[in-house]
Amino acid sequence: GQTSFNQASRLVWRDAYRRAIFPRLMEFNPDLILISAGFDAHKKDSMASGFIGLIEDDYHWVTRHLTAIANSCCEGRIVSCLEGGYNIKGGFISTFARSVASHVDALVHPSMEGWKQN
Repeated sequence: GQTSFNQASRLVWRDAYRRAIFPRLMEFNPDLILISAGFDAHKKDSMASGFIGLIEDDYHWVTRHLTAIANSCCEGRIVSCLEGGYNIKGGFISTFARSVASHVDALVHPSMEGWKQN
């Protein structure tokens, strides 16, 4: 069903970051990492119709890896700009609010180690 599809697409998304995006970012060796923080790939966001099906933990996971890369490449220099969100119904308990909170938590409590491909 839809749940197994979302789980599989989340795993593919993480694997793409793990195998392709993070290593290339390390190879590039930036002086600063800029994040355009958007959350419309969330499984409950109507813009993506659940196509990728990310959950709050996925946003936390990618942000933790990006902070680890920033620690390895650019002395932890990382800037995140919030793009906005489309599914804001529910106020502070909305999908958007929970995703932002997960992302910010990973920024506030960053990985103190450098990035390691695993």
